[in-house]
Formats: sequence, C-alpha cells, structure tokens
Amino acid sequence: MAGAIGFMIRLQIKTRVQYRVAFLLNRLAQIIAYASAFSAIWVLIHKFETLAGWRWPELALLLSFQLLGYGVGAALSFTQMRDLEDSVRSGRFDTLLVKPFSPWAYLVFSGLNLGYIGHIVLAVGMLVWSLSAVAIDWTVFRVSYALAALASSAALVCSMLTMIGACAFVLTRSRYLYSIFFGLWELTRYPLNLFPAPLQWLLLTALPMGFMNYVPVAYLLGKPIVVVGELGGVLAPLAGPLLVGLAVLQWRYCIRRYQGAGG
Repeated sequence: MAGAIGFMIRLQIKTRVQYRVAFLLNRLAQIIAYASAFSAIWVLIHKFETLAGWRWPELALLLSFQLLGYGVGAALSFTQMRDLEDSVRSGRFDTLLVKPFSPWAYLVFSGLNLGYIGHIVLAVGMLVWSLSAVAIDWTVFRVSYALAALASSAALVCSMLTMIGACAFVLTRSRYLYSIFFGLWELTRYPLNLFPAPLQWLLLTALPMGFMNYVPVAYLLGKPIVVVGELGGVLAPLAGPLLVGLAVLQWRYCIRRYQGAGG
C-alpha cells in the first residue's frame, strides 16, 4: 500500500509541474490574495495598535498557524472530498469499493492537491518572522508543543473536511456544507476573545476550529484562553488526533449506509 501511495504522489507531482509557468503563477496569485487579506488586518492593527489585546506579531503568529494547518490539511482532503459528491451521484465511487485499497486513501493520495504550496510558503514565511518578533522563552517542551500543535491543526482541517465529504454517502449532496465550514474558518483569523460567548463556545466545542490556532498560540504567548482555559492549551495537540478518530468512525458509519448510484 505504501508503494502505491508513493506512486500516486509522484504521479501528481509530475502532472502538476508539466506546466511549470502556469503552476508558479497560480501559486503566486494565491500568495498575493492571502497577503492582501492579511494586510487589511495589519492596517487595522496599525491604526489601533492592538486587537482584543493582541499586537501584530502575535496576530501574525495566529495567522501563520491557521494558514499552515489549513494548507497541509486541505491538500489532503478538500478537493477530494468536495468532488466526492459528484463521484457518488455518477456512480464512479462504486468502482473504488472493489479495489484492494482503502477508498479514503485512494481518494486522498490520487487527488493530492499541490496547489496549496502557495498557502504553505506564505504561512512558513509569516511563521518565521512572527517567531522572531514575539517574546517566547523557547524550551524543548515549547518547541515540541508548537510542532505537535501544527500537526494537530492540519489533522483537524483534514478530519473536518473529510467528515463533510462523507455526508454525501447518506445525503447524496454535501458540497453546500463547505460554505459553513469556510465561513467559520475565516473567523479564526482573529483571536476568539474578540467574539461573543456563544460563538466562542461553538468554535471550541461542537466545531473546534479554535484549536487550529487560537488555543495553542494563546498558550504559547501566555494569554488567557476563553472557555477552555489553560487546560485547553495543554490538550490542544491532542485535538487533531481525537478528531481523526471521530472522522474515521463517521466515515465508516456513512459508507455502511451508502447504497450506490442506483439507490
């Protein structure tokens, strides 16, 4: 199975770089689009100095966690799970059920989206700069924590996008649910203490997007964490693995109820 996954990844890379100029221009356009959105936040901070008690370098760290986790997680799930609805409706997904291969693994790695490289490049650049501008007393524990939190952030994104896609097995249509995800995901560009309590609870419980960036970054910076407190910061690296387990259960539940294109 590992050999097959490696082959699919190499095939995706060869396909993407076949038109190098177009690929690079598209990535540059992505970087400019996100940089423009982040610049609007910088302008706001430049005028008022802080936002809900967060300075620009701290917000840049928050944004870099959000974008890096999303870039890695979505590369493994978004396009693949968004298009799953079409595969279910057309009957193409049925062919995966007779392959000696996990349908999820085949979907993810055969459709690995290298288009998110632009997200990752911008996020890493912001991460390096922000880490040099914030006052964090780095220890082995904090370095390990930051790396684990970033991995957890990517796992959270991948799990949530997978769970939305899996709904197509039961509902036939699931694409409209992504608009809800991205509407709430954009809110995580800001510290959650900026929002009213009901929204804070939503983003830290039922839809735990706050664990992608707000909770671990606030913990690293020594800032108060709304709703979950300091214990949430300690447990943040576990949020991703826990949601992966939930996504596995939900995927299996939905696929058992899949009746095929014929109903």
